Amino acid sequence: MKRGQWIKKIVILIISFILIFSIVSIGVTKYVYDNQFPRYDRIDETISAKLRYTDLNKDYPRQEVSFKSGKNLLRGYIYGNDNTLGLVIVAHGLGGGADSYLSQIKFFVDSGWKVFAFDSTGSYESEGKSTKGFPQSILDLNAALSYVKTADNLNMLPILLFGHSWGGYAVANALHFEHNIKGVVTVSGANSAMDMISEQGEKMMGPFIYTQYPFLWIYQRMLFGDIATLDAVEAINKTDTPFLIIHGTEDDMVGYDRSSIISNSDKLTNPNVEMISVSEAGRNGHNNIFKSNEASAYIKQINLEYKKLYDFHDQNIPYDINQAFYANVDRHLVEALDQTLMQTINTFFIKCISAN
Repeated sequence: MKRGQWIKKIVILIISFILIFSIVSIGVTKYVYDNQFPRYDRIDETISAKLRYTDLNKDYPRQEVSFKSGKNLLRGYIYGNDNTLGLVIVAHGLGGGADSYLSQIKFFVDSGWKVFAFDSTGSYESEGKSTKGFPQSILDLNAALSYVKTADNLNMLPILLFGHSWGGYAVANALHFEHNIKGVVTVSGANSAMDMISEQGEKMMGPFIYTQYPFLWIYQRMLFGDIATLDAVEAINKTDTPFLIIHGTEDDMVGYDRSSIISNSDKLTNPNVEMISVSEAGRNGHNNIFKSNEASAYIKQINLEYKKLYDFHDQNIPYDINQAFYANVDRHLVEALDQTLMQTINTFFIKCISAN
């Protein structure tokens, strides 16, 4: 076979490999991506140690409202109707809903704030076959802020944003839109969707994930358009709005030195940015960052008790016995907040509305 024929054959093989690899990668990307963002319905609260609204409804009545985000109708909740200090909008994390932050909502209401929380797309009481993707949280928050502008019982108050994880990413990126925000607290938030996907993808697939980066980028752009490219650093720097960035040093979900907003501290030029690195053992992770020391100790205790029950029933606890166990759990103590951290957030919010 002549040299030219060999070269032609090699070129054809290379092109064929690239095409096959691309087709397989597109399929794998869609499958893996979509499976990372399923729908999250409300859990069975009778077999959960989490605080539930029925624990608070007598002292913390709420008004239920609805608003559209794209094609989906989202459920929102307004607390502290008589409070006039300001409006705190709470954006929840992936896998939960507004009720996942009842302790924080209770704290804000007790501190004099009106609170507007909502279930994002594909979460709890809101519509949506799935949570769709990380940028969806930005779209949902933008829709919530647009709703607030039309609500006479909300739109006269100064607006402050509070978000954790998925919600932390959303509130930090909300300043890309034209809303009058007085201050933002972002906790355990990722800087961008691609930063977060790359970090989580590496945990799942190792360095191979970076061969999939172009396909992830394209698929996310197909789903969300330009919203997929937004990052918190740009949003923070395009305004002088006060930001409080909080992150645990041992966060295993949004890595402190990886995809987090706080890892980009050297790029922040907004003069009104404050940062808190939580390093205290037992509350320097992703989901325990709000916990009080008493809550952490109690959770360890009930986990040990539950393990004994689990082993006694050969890893298959009957439903009624499971319910009986959780009925005796002190859910208020499980969800008890670190008051120092929460008071720091409250002081920051008060400073935000005082300065404007």
